[in-house]
Amino acid sequence: MTQWDVIVIGGGHAGCEAAAAAARFGARTLLLTHKIETLGEMSCNPAIGGLGKGHLVREIDALDGLMGRMADAAGIQFRMLNRSRGPAVRGPRAQIDRKLYRQAMQAELANYPNLEIIADGVEDLVVQGAAVAGAVGASGRTYAAPKVVLTTGTFLKGVIHRGEERIPAGRVGDEPSIGLADRLYGLGLSMGRLKTGTPARLVGSSIDWSQLERQEADADPVPFSFMTVSISTPQVACGVTYTTEATHKIIAERLSESAVYGGKLTGRGPRYCPSIEDKVVRFADKTSHQIFLEPEGLDDDTVYPNGISTSVSEETQDLFLRTIPGLENVQVRRYGYAIEYDYVDPRELTPALEVKRLAGLYLAGQINGTTGYEEAGAQGLVAGLNAARAAACAEPATFTRDQAYIGVMIDDLVTRGVTEPYRMFTSRAEFRLILRADNADQRLTPLGVALGCVGEARARAFAAKSSQLDDARAEAKALTLSPAQAQAHGFRVNADGQRRSLTQLLAYPEITFDQLAGVWPQIAAWPPVIREQVEIDATYAGYLDRQAADVAAFRRDEDLRLPADIDYAAIGGLSNEARTKLAAIRPTTLGQAGRIEGITPGALTALLVHVRRPRAA
Repeated sequence: MTQWDVIVIGGGHAGCEAAAAAARFGARTLLLTHKIETLGEMSCNPAIGGLGKGHLVREIDALDGLMGRMADAAGIQFRMLNRSRGPAVRGPRAQIDRKLYRQAMQAELANYPNLEIIADGVEDLVVQGAAVAGAVGASGRTYAAPKVVLTTGTFLKGVIHRGEERIPAGRVGDEPSIGLADRLYGLGLSMGRLKTGTPARLVGSSIDWSQLERQEADADPVPFSFMTVSISTPQVACGVTYTTEATHKIIAERLSESAVYGGKLTGRGPRYCPSIEDKVVRFADKTSHQIFLEPEGLDDDTVYPNGISTSVSEETQDLFLRTIPGLENVQVRRYGYAIEYDYVDPRELTPALEVKRLAGLYLAGQINGTTGYEEAGAQGLVAGLNAARAAACAEPATFTRDQAYIGVMIDDLVTRGVTEPYRMFTSRAEFRLILRADNADQRLTPLGVALGCVGEARARAFAAKSSQLDDARAEAKALTLSPAQAQAHGFRVNADGQRRSLTQLLAYPEITFDQLAGVWPQIAAWPPVIREQVEIDATYAGYLDRQAADVAAFRRDEDLRLPADIDYAAIGGLSNEARTKLAAIRPTTLGQAGRIEGITPGALTALLVHVRRPRAA
């Protein structure tokens, strides 16, 4: 029997990143997927990035993942969200040509070193004792490996809801996974149901675009990947329209058709991406809601109406769509629906995304209670890398909250669990000023090199950029003006006798880089990406010093490791609630213990005293 080091189950965004990360580390990797032709499929909206999500894409890229480069190849409308605000909260986003993205991902994986791809659904896991040992395909074939990464998306006992229709499916046209769900329940894992939804797909030629506002792409598109020099794919505009009071009236009158309001499902949906039924009920005072009409491809006439996901009947969808300006004569290519599916409580996982109850099994993506391509891809990379490292008997790779949004997300999941599909926002991060999208490579690429997931080409490119950046930062510190010299150039500074460096002068809101280039012409030759970093350094200089103190305090607790075999029942001063929660989650650090809901400062003190007490020989 052929033996692999790592088997990845599922060919969505989590699965593709997991397989690539394991293979980059050097593990003999097998990717099992229902259909090779749907590898990299964008099952929901044709967009990648956004606020918080764009940070994740940049971090995936900094660790040599795939999503950023694939999005750059397939992006047809790049926009930097929050461009007018500070760099810490800017979010790169792009509309994506579905076909181009799928083709780029499949081409990338087809010849990926150490990776084999086989089309076979997976019905069960091979379990030997307390460890996973492989997977059983729908074909009847058994695939052997000591590490398995499960990325099933919405396939675990998935059911599509549309009006009175109930269709067992992982997504439209694909069968759900029943055997794997039963296996996970059989392990005694805490599991639940979640739901998500999607809107109808519209025929673009049936839309009256002349009535609509247009949202253009940025004139200077900013790539996701640090390896992308420029964007060459043609850019398109999106349309903007709004629901009407007539729209809301139709939905309100037929609310019983909705999967949620008709009482047909129990899974909770994403609060920050509500269906149009949710909007009508929750925001009853609003007479309209914005809709973005997003083209799905350069040579595809399909349009995705972002903002009106729904699970009402086809008849009702036809009726309410035609009350929307520009859609009076619209034709529907595929009707919207809700999908309900099983997920595993992510508190069943270690920070390496390994299942605590079954050694060698890793979970990533929507199976962990998250929503979104970006969240799935980031988890996939971490799970795939850790599966490969475990197969090589290396220590797990974990990311902390002060290192990456990836670390924030995984810590949130494994420490707090989820009550609704988890989505990344910049507000979830305590250290936003240092966790910016623009510096993801500086934060993570050296770590990725050390962990074994960054290839030679990226390592060389990063080393060259780092050298340029070091030189520019040194020059920016060395170039100085006295107050008299600064005032002679028209810069208003205090006449305090203190010389000010280029970096310090840039921190003044009224002094621009171009003005300083008039003083020191040589800096005009700095590459744009280097110039941007020096400007951001100057903008945040004082704030970063203060955040560094916060990080140091965070690290003190985070660096205090808790023994894996700690007996919480033996710790005096803990309430029964605290003992139960600590024993269930088994935090790896004192910091993580403090982030568990219900763990009080008193409980942390008792835990600290116990850990520092000399252990009996």
